[in-house]
Amino acid sequence: MRLSADLRRRTKDFASKIIQFFIKLPKNREEVRILGKQLLRSGTSVAAHVREASRTRSDAEFCSKLDGLLQEADESELWLELLRDDCGISGSQLEQLLRETNELMAIFTTIVSKVKAGNLKN
Repeated sequence: MRLSADLRRRTKDFASKIIQFFIKLPKNREEVRILGKQLLRSGTSVAAHVREASRTRSDAEFCSKLDGLLQEADESELWLELLRDDCGISGSQLEQLLRETNELMAIFTTIVSKVKAGNLKN
């Protein structure tokens, strides 16, 4: 199974929103700066893993790339939660990113499960 153009676009949009969120973070607080950089790395990696998964040659390789995506998305969720819960960063942009992170994890978990079960072919 090849990933749809919609999923490729959605993960690229997610990466763009992560970048926009990072740009707006206060740079004068060391903990926010460090967590923000971690989020920037993991959040943009989600889209990179989709691109990599689109070029795989086998179901096993496809699932491996998506498993990497899931790890990066889960890590992104952690950084967003820490920024919110421990650094006092708030707002609708952060909440939207958390929702989108969870939706992307659900979508890609389903895809991996179906491919592994043989219900979808790469």
